Amino acid sequence: MIRGVLLAVVPAVVLSACGGSSADPTPPPAASNTVTVVITAAGASPRTLTVPRGGQVIFTNNDSVVHEMFSDPHPEHTDCPEFDSVGRLTPGQTRQTTNLATARSCGFHDHLNPSTTSLRGTVTIQ
Repeated sequence: MIRGVLLAVVPAVVLSACGGSSADPTPPPAASNTVTVVITAAGASPRTLTVPRGGQVIFTNNDSVVHEMFSDPHPEHTDCPEFDSVGRLTPGQTRQTTNLATARSCGFHDHLNPSTTSLRGTVTIQ
């Protein structure tokens, strides 16, 4: 009788120790709804980006001067009003847009340097 119990228990213990379980696998990490744009003395990077509807763009100022990031066109900033929440970025500061809920493409620029190509970019909201 003890031998019969051991024959039933030992394989079960071995299988569970070997990872033979069909338990739920760990789900993959969720796709990020944010994209980060880093501003340096060389400009903004990336300058072309895509975010899902409802996503946000985070701007980090790693330059030594102030930048003011807004949507195109300059000076109205009406393409993507969600960018207005970024505004003024002092050196080292990070700020983000509000949720980008409408599928469209819109440009962004540094309001203080609107003609500086390296500080301009395009966001596609899908």
